Amino acid sequence: MRILGINALFHDPAAALVVDGRTVAAAEEERFSRRKHGKRPLPFSAWELPELSARWCLEHAGLRPEELDAVTYSFDPKLARPAADMGLNDPWDPLRLEYARRAPEFLAEALPGLDPERVVFVPHHVAHAASAGPASPHPDSAVLVLDGRGESASHLAGRFDDGKLDTLHTQALPDSLGLVYEELTEHLGFLRSSDEFKVMALASYGTPRFLDRLREHVHATGDGGFCARGVDWTAFAPARAKNEPWTRDHADLAASAQAVLEETLLELVQWLHREAGGEALTMAGGVALNCVANSRIAQRGPFEHVWVQPAAGDAGTALGGALFLAAQAEDTEPMPGADLGRGWSDEELRTWLETAGVPYERPDDIAETVAEELARDGIVAWFQGRSEYGPRALGHRSLMAHPGRAENLERLNHVKGREEFRPVAPMVRAERAAELFDGPLPSPYMLFVHDVHPAWRDRIPAVVHVDGTARIQTVEERGEPLVARMLAAFERRTGLPVVVNTSLNTAGRPMVDDPRDALECFGSAPVDLLAIGPYAVRRGRAYAKGHGA
Repeated sequence: MRILGINALFHDPAAALVVDGRTVAAAEEERFSRRKHGKRPLPFSAWELPELSARWCLEHAGLRPEELDAVTYSFDPKLARPAADMGLNDPWDPLRLEYARRAPEFLAEALPGLDPERVVFVPHHVAHAASAGPASPHPDSAVLVLDGRGESASHLAGRFDDGKLDTLHTQALPDSLGLVYEELTEHLGFLRSSDEFKVMALASYGTPRFLDRLREHVHATGDGGFCARGVDWTAFAPARAKNEPWTRDHADLAASAQAVLEETLLELVQWLHREAGGEALTMAGGVALNCVANSRIAQRGPFEHVWVQPAAGDAGTALGGALFLAAQAEDTEPMPGADLGRGWSDEELRTWLETAGVPYERPDDIAETVAEELARDGIVAWFQGRSEYGPRALGHRSLMAHPGRAENLERLNHVKGREEFRPVAPMVRAERAAELFDGPLPSPYMLFVHDVHPAWRDRIPAVVHVDGTARIQTVEERGEPLVARMLAAFERRTGLPVVVNTSLNTAGRPMVDDPRDALECFGSAPVDLLAIGPYAVRRGRAYAKGHGA
């Protein structure tokens, strides 16, 4: 079967293609449109479809819309209740639902040749769940989904066996851990449905002194569900304007909210283990991007294995919807990795550089060239292979730096235009990770935090957060030979098996995706070297045009 999955209704529109049970391509619309998150999560934008990413998925596979067996849409309007009936203040929600009902017509117009009768509505949280269980290395697993909202719920707990989902519990709206965290994000002066990770980072600077009072509003109920609503955030700390400095009260409120989230999740996981059993837990939904909470689940929860979908937010439902439908008819394969987006051949990259008139070189080994630049304390823009699906830079569209200089954290945050309290992450070869970090291993998708061993904290200070942790990415040579080779070359020069890795973008812009994006970012930010495929572009050094081929 050839199934195109679509996520469009709320935010992070995306498309994914599953052919004969195998994930062929997946990409977020923001990487094409260059609009962060694709669009804002407003009813007025619900009609917007991921047309560019959907067309690319089909082009990548050499398919025409009329050759598709099905298109999934990760929201079922027949299951939706009016927002007012669910206790949600969203007066324009009927407009959103009307757009969802008309999605087959909109898709047929966006993809000429598609029969609208082939569009299948997949419930939102079912699509989230299928992006976790069947996509993971643990197809028979318990599954936990938590986000802001779906049709009428904010949570699903269940189990996958042989690709079939058994739903054990859902939490009805308005109780929503995701919406509570979104409200706090806005209260702290950040952009809701976008900047929740900033609240998680800020929490490390505070103490959870409001925890007892927050428990009155947010707690598990013992039956697989929870209460999460009705928090008056102004009772804890005043609202922070976007450009105002944060205070101790703000940090303590973030720490308290993070703590109550972790407590509630751990109780939900324990209930799920009692009901579903098994050794593996798979997770999806926007809340599953909270890597601090994920680590607590992995370390203190009852499951031996915890796997989180790297595109855990709504973008992942494009893949989940397609996999869910595929599993009804055929065996499906786990996703092969997060590098499911666009890529270019060496010749295509050379043509981009020639067209742009950019001086470049082709060294014998780009990994060695990058390692040398990093060892000299240069900042490197790394553009290699297919782009990542999901919000994490995983060695395909990355900014890299030397981890041994504490000032490189401030330096990278300056390059990217980020808040000073935001950490950057280390990438490390998988076989070396346990020597430096204590936490869930392997960690290929940067979705857990790890304690940095005391002996290493002064050696790699740029990647150590204020609480002594780091959100690591482990790199296996089998899957990422170029990155592994670069890490080994850097260690030979410095004695450090770690490189700083953060996303290749500047604040408020999507991650770099195509060569034009890479060249524009390199030209506008103080980066010393652009490693684009096998080619190196250096700042401030002249090379003959086309040299090194």
